[in-house]
This record gives sequence, structure tokens and C-alpha cells, in this order.
Amino acid sequence: MSKSRLMPLPECLVENVNGSLSVCKHAIEFLSSINEPVVVVSVVGLYRTGKSYLMNRLAGQQSGFALGSAVESKTKGIWMWCVPHPYKDGHTLVLLDTEGLGDVDKGDSKNDGWIFCLAVLLSSTLVYNSRGTIDNTALENLHYVTELSEQINIRSPLSVPAGAAEGDDCHFVRFFPSFIWVVRDFTLKLEADGKKVTEDEYLEFALDLKKGVNKKISDYNLPRQCIRNYFPSRNCFVFPSPASTEHMIHLENLKEQELVPNFLEVTGRFCDHVFHKSSVKTLKGGHRITGKLLGRLVQIYVDTISSGEVPCLDNAVATLAVLENEAAVQKALKVYQSGIEEVKNMFPVSVIDITSEHQKFSNLAISEFMKCSFKDEKGEYLIKLMVSKCFVGLLQENEKASERKCRDLLKNLFSVMNKRLQDGEYSQSGGYELYCRDRDAIVEQYCREPNKGVSAEAMLNEFLKDWGPESKRILYIDTKLTENDRKIQEEKEKSALLEQRCKEEEEKIIVRERMLQEERKQHADRMQQIQEKFKSEIEQQQQELDRAMESKLKEMEELLMKGFKEKADLLEEEINDLKKEKEEKSSSRFMDVMMVLLSNMEKLLPLMLDTYIFYGWGYGRVLRSDFVLF
Repeated sequence: MSKSRLMPLPECLVENVNGSLSVCKHAIEFLSSINEPVVVVSVVGLYRTGKSYLMNRLAGQQSGFALGSAVESKTKGIWMWCVPHPYKDGHTLVLLDTEGLGDVDKGDSKNDGWIFCLAVLLSSTLVYNSRGTIDNTALENLHYVTELSEQINIRSPLSVPAGAAEGDDCHFVRFFPSFIWVVRDFTLKLEADGKKVTEDEYLEFALDLKKGVNKKISDYNLPRQCIRNYFPSRNCFVFPSPASTEHMIHLENLKEQELVPNFLEVTGRFCDHVFHKSSVKTLKGGHRITGKLLGRLVQIYVDTISSGEVPCLDNAVATLAVLENEAAVQKALKVYQSGIEEVKNMFPVSVIDITSEHQKFSNLAISEFMKCSFKDEKGEYLIKLMVSKCFVGLLQENEKASERKCRDLLKNLFSVMNKRLQDGEYSQSGGYELYCRDRDAIVEQYCREPNKGVSAEAMLNEFLKDWGPESKRILYIDTKLTENDRKIQEEKEKSALLEQRCKEEEEKIIVRERMLQEERKQHADRMQQIQEKFKSEIEQQQQELDRAMESKLKEMEELLMKGFKEKADLLEEEINDLKKEKEEKSSSRFMDVMMVLLSNMEKLLPLMLDTYIFYGWGYGRVLRSDFVLF
């Protein structure tokens, strides 16, 4: 993130006023200026548990997010702080501090649920902050996690086949963030069953399931099962109290030497873990997102929630794809048009030169499109970029510039002959010989003139044809010539015009062949770029599946060790389904996408070649100008 775009202090991203959520325009505009990948860390938890302090430390600051020293919660809605990532060059760390859950002043648990839901949807790492210990009460306070299956859809309800199971729970692990439970003011020993344990082991012990099927056990297991099922990785950090009670109200103003050393040590480990382990935020399908995309995502989710609908990952990705691909087409066209403006200043130029410049800037445009687009699986947006009249317009502009230059040049050169013609110098004995000598000298001088452009031969041919009647008149009034001489000269005139026409056509054929050869090469290069783009997207999807399988495999092994064979068997089925999906995506899915794309591209290529063929036989007189491969 450039220094000029640093965010000096946090800004409100999502306002929560009287239970109504809305996005803050300025924060979205700031995100839209970030074209780097973003690592998004959200913190959630009960109000007045010290969430904001941790976020300030992640930002490398002592203060920033409001800590508050009174009973009421200071953070309303979701606040955002964008800072350069301390360890990943070219990445931005986006910190989201949410309002405290369970604030008695709100009295609306549904509103809390949506705040929690947004934190899950937007982040690549979710930090849950609580106090004391991880006991049953703490887990009951995290009941929001049990409601996620009702608040988030993976697939659009319209895309679920009739009779198919609607449960998306088993897929959440593929798209949900990593989970960190932070326990503040922890005073117990890290022990479980009388043995010393690590912080992560302490969390896993707290998430152990009970055997049984009655309602009490089901209620006990539900939040634990959800955390185990939904989040791909789980970690825990336990913090002692940072300072004495009287100093706590001034926590953001305390110097490091005034804080408990153990608290500082855990804070350091926590920050290092987040910096090194938190991944770039991805969409469903594994697409890494930038700040700009994150801003769009916030808008989509908040609008969906405000309309009373349930956020859907498929719908969000589809909406983003449309917005981003349309924007990518426009951005790519601007790259092309800004580059080609320089070429226009040099008109007229040869067709080979203009084709070369066109190909250079169209390649830059396509590269720009590939960087900005995603999920253009049928190539329809790439085709929008390719089906463009830009090149036809260039050819026509260049031809007109050439025509103007050649016409002015010929008019200037033939002005002397016009003067002699008006003075009657050619209308006398020997006048035809004088006329031919002057005309041939002018043609030779015209041919020596450089940079006439694509219409040079055509305009010369046109001028000679225009002078044909005058030439014939001069020939027949020249008393020096016999009838036989006139016939011989007339045949020479016809032969010279035919030779000039053949020269014009030969040049066009050469130009056409060069253009076709260059376009075939460029078409092959474009298809290679497209294949690489889709291979990259398939690899991203594979990584998403690998991440889910790794998480489920670990969970299955733990369940087997603790005697939950039935639950482990269900997980094994889910793992097998993921393996099957991965195999399909790595082969048939890629080929299906490529076949559709190749089919669309190949349909355009003959049309483009026709354009060049017609153009080769008559510069600029393009019969199929609506189809030019860009």
C-alpha cells in the first residue's frame, strides 16, 4: 500500500444505527483504491472484553481503535484500519473491529448475529475474544456460531436441484476463515486431566464432545461441533491481566514497562502468529481478493442483509464476477486506446506498422484484462473485448490520412502540368511528348516521396485515371503524330494503367498475407494466455479443496481417537466427496471450460480473417467491420 494512501486512523466501515446496517461510503472508496491482495483479520466477542487493544497492536500502534473506559461499548458497527502488511510486501492488512456482542443497550440479538456473520464472511482470520476461561458458559455465549447455517448460504437456493439436500454445513470449512480464540485475564494453570497442555490443546480439550443423544448433550455439543466443523484451523492464546485494576482504565496510555511481562510475551506471539499464518482473503473458488474487491463484497453482503435476504457465497461471487469483468473490459480498452493514440499522431503509416502497434497494445490490453477478471468461464467478457471496431476504425483513419496526404501531394505536383495545360502548351505539335515527359517526371517524384501510407498506389492510380481523358485529347490533337503513332501510344497508356493497377493489387496481397500471418500468431498467443489463466483458477480451487480435506482429515482422526466412529465415518464420506470433486475439477471441468472458450474463440477467427481478406482487396472497405479480433 503506497505511503500516500496510508490510513492514519480507523474508519467506520459498516454503521449500525438502531439495528439498521449500512456501509460507509468513504471507507468503501478507500478500499477501492487498494489493488493489492488483502489479509483480513476480524475480532469479535462480548462487549467490554478488550478486543480493540489487540487490533491496535496488530496495527503496530498503541492506540487507534477506541478502547473505552466506561461500561458502554465504544465500537458500533464494524470499524476498519488498513495498514501495510508487516511481512508480506505488496499486501495490505485489513483489521476489522466489531461492536461488542451482547450489549444490553441494544437488546437485539439478531443484530449481533448479523455483525458476527459479516465478520465471518469478510475475514481470512476470525479472532474471538473472551475473558476468564473456555467453559460451557463461554461456549454458550458463542451461540452465534450455531446460527451461521441459517445466516449464510453456500449455493443459491435456485441452483440446488430439486430433491437435493440443502445442508451447506459440511462445505463451510472450505470458505470460512481460520479461528483464533483469545482468552483474556486468564488465571488458571494450563492443565487438562491433571497434565500440562499447550494453549491449542487447552482449546481442543474445551471443544471435546460428549457421547450421548439426549437434548442436554446435544445442546452441549452443538457450539463445539460447529466450531470443529466450520473453521479450517483453530488456535488459542491465553493472556494474563495486562496491568493492575487501577491502570486498566488507561491501558492505551501505559508504557510497555508498565505492563505485565507475560502479557507482552503472549501479545508478541499472538501478533507473530496472525502476521505469519493469516492468509489472503479468498472468494469461493479460491480467487484472491484485493481491497477493491473487498469493498464490493462488503456492499453486496450489507445490501443483502438489509433487504432481509440471507447472504449467499455463490450469488456474491457471481455479482462480483459481472462487476469486475465489465470493469476489466473497460480498463483493458483504455489501455489499448491510450497506447494507440500515440500511433494516430504518426498517421499515415504502413499497414504492417499499424498492425504491429495494434497487436502490441491489444496484447497489453488482454494482459490487463486477465489481471482484473475472474470466472469468465465462457470467455464472454474476453469476447466483448475482442469484438471491437477499434482496429477497423484505426485502419480507416489511417487510410483517410494517407488519402489526404497523397491527394495533396499529387495536387501540388500536378499543379505545374495544370498550368501548362491551361496555357495550351500541350495543345500543339509535339505536345503529347511534352505531356508524357512531365507526367512521368511527376510520377517518379511522387514515388520517391516517403511516408505516403497505405493509399499511395491507389491514389496514384486514381489520379492517372482522372487524367486519362485529358491525355487522350492531347494525344489526338498532336499533329506531329500519325494515326499509327496514336494507336501505339494509346496501347502504351492502357498497359501503364494496367501495370499500375497490378502493382496496387500485388501490394495489397502482400500486406494481407502478412496481416493474416501475424494475426494467427497473436491468436495462438492469446489462447495460451487464456489457458494459463484458467489453469491458475483451477489451481486456486484445488488449494481450496486441499485446505478443506486437510481440516476434515485432522478432525476425523481426532474423532476416531475419542471413540466417535459414527461421526468420523460421516467425515470420511465428506472427504471422499471432496476428493472426487478435486479429480473432476482437475480434468473434465478444465476441459469443459476450455472447450466452450475455444469454440467461442474459433467462431470469431474466420470472421476476423474475412475482415483482413476484404481489407487486403480494398483498404478500409471492410465488409465485416463488426467482427475484428482484438
